[in-house]
Amino acid sequence: MDELIEQLSAKVGIDRAVAEKTIGIILSFLRTEGPADKVQALIDKIPGADAVIAASGGTSKLSGFFGGGLMALGGKLMGLGLGMGEIQDVARELFRFGRDRVGMDTIDDIIAGTPGLRQFA
Repeated sequence: MDELIEQLSAKVGIDRAVAEKTIGIILSFLRTEGPADKVQALIDKIPGADAVIAASGGTSKLSGFFGGGLMALGGKLMGLGLGMGEIQDVARELFRFGRDRVGMDTIDDIIAGTPGLRQFA
């Protein structure tokens, strides 16, 4: 997890604490909205992922003021101070990291199997 946090912090230019929260929020979103088996394969390959997901609020569906799904994800990430460009950069770095861990096919399946996610990949 530290490697991923450092990459996001350096490449996107965000604080380590924000990077960690962002990872947890995105992985939690993927766990609830994406193809379960593929997302779990990714989570299993990132040491500490479950703890970061739990710290971000667990695996409950994202909902509230922004509705659910991708809109709620964007709202939560913007609440951390991220702009749309940073959110896209974070997603791309996370998927690049994931491709190194579980392979391109699994990441492509996650992107294709998660509603609205393709625009961030």
